[in-house]
Amino acid sequence: MRGGGMGNMQNMMKQMQKMQKQMQEAQEELAEKQFEGTAGGGMVKVSMSGQKQVTDVQIKEEVVDPEDIEMLQDLVLAAVNDALKKVDDETNQTMGQFTKGMNLPF
Repeated sequence: MRGGGMGNMQNMMKQMQKMQKQMQEAQEELAEKQFEGTAGGGMVKVSMSGQKQVTDVQIKEEVVDPEDIEMLQDLVLAAVNDALKKVDDETNQTMGQFTKGMNLPF
């Protein structure tokens, strides 16, 4: 086992550095993406970055009822949660490719 172990270790380190760079690039791409959550058949739309920052909220005029503020609040909440789920789903799908078979929590 002369020298063979060191070559394998260097190879493994290069592969880990390459994977780390790919993971960083994937995270940056996710951060730049925009996700849209909707509720009430599109009456409320929330746009969110891949970093889970709300960037826009659109509410159709016909859903605004001063007598039923709770419904509007529920729709906004549902749209935000829909956008968050989309960010999480894409993050898990994208980043999961790097942790397959490693038994690492993400």
